[in-house]
Amino acid sequence: MILQKVGLPTGSSRTDPPRLVTRRHELARRRSDNKDKPLPPRLVLASGSPRRLALLAQVGITPDALRPTSIDETPRRGEMPRTLVSRLARAKAEAARDQIADDDDLAGAVVLAADTVVAVGSRILGKPEVVEQAIASLELLSGRAHKVFTGLCVISPDDRVRVRIVDTRIRFKRLSRQEMQAYVASREWRGKAGGYAIQGLAGCFVQKIIGSYTNVVGLPLAETVGMLGPEGYSLYENWGSAAVVD
Repeated sequence: MILQKVGLPTGSSRTDPPRLVTRRHELARRRSDNKDKPLPPRLVLASGSPRRLALLAQVGITPDALRPTSIDETPRRGEMPRTLVSRLARAKAEAARDQIADDDDLAGAVVLAADTVVAVGSRILGKPEVVEQAIASLELLSGRAHKVFTGLCVISPDDRVRVRIVDTRIRFKRLSRQEMQAYVASREWRGKAGGYAIQGLAGCFVQKIIGSYTNVVGLPLAETVGMLGPEGYSLYENWGSAAVVD
C-alpha cells in the first residue's frame, strides 16, 4: 500500500499536538464539525507593545486579549536576521497559544505575534540598554543603509502556523556628533530595535525608505491584515463607524 503525504499550503505548518487534549483542541474539533457558518474567531496579540497596539487600532483592529511572552531573544551563533525574526515570532506565538489553550474565552482565538530587528548587513542591532550602546548604534547607522526585518506569525484556531518575513530598506543621513548626543539625551531610543524610532524625532534622520513604513514602526500592516483575513477574523466591520465626515 502506498501512503500519500498530504501537504499544507506554502508557508504553513502544523505544530505538534500536545499530549493532553486542551480546550483549544475541543473547540477546533467542534468548529470543523459545525456545518453552520462559524462566528469570527477572537484575536490574541502575543505582545504588550504600545506601538503595535496603536498600529492595529489604526486599521480598526482591537485584540481581544494581550499575552506578552518572555523568551530568550538572543541570536544564535551565525544566525541571520531573517532566520532570527522568523524563529522568535513563531516562539512568541506558540508560547501565547499555550497560555490560552485551556481558557474558555480565548481557547479558540487566532494568535498573532511579531518580532522586529534592525540589521546592517548580517550584523543584528539589538535594543540599546545604556547610552554608550545607543551612541554606538547611531554611529553605525550614520550615513549608510540598513534593513528592518519583522517576522509575523499567525496561529489559527486549529493550530495551523503561518510565518511571513517583511523587510524594509532605510538610509540615514550622515549624523553630526551634536545630533547623536541630542537624540540620546531625548531617551527616545530606549526599548527600540536599532536604538531609534522612525515615528519620532529620528524621522528627520531618514533620507530614503524602500518598503513598508509601518514595518519599521513595529508591525507591517498590509501583511498583517493579509494574514488575518483568511482566518475569518472580521477586519472591516468597524470602518464605517470610524469614517470622518468633513
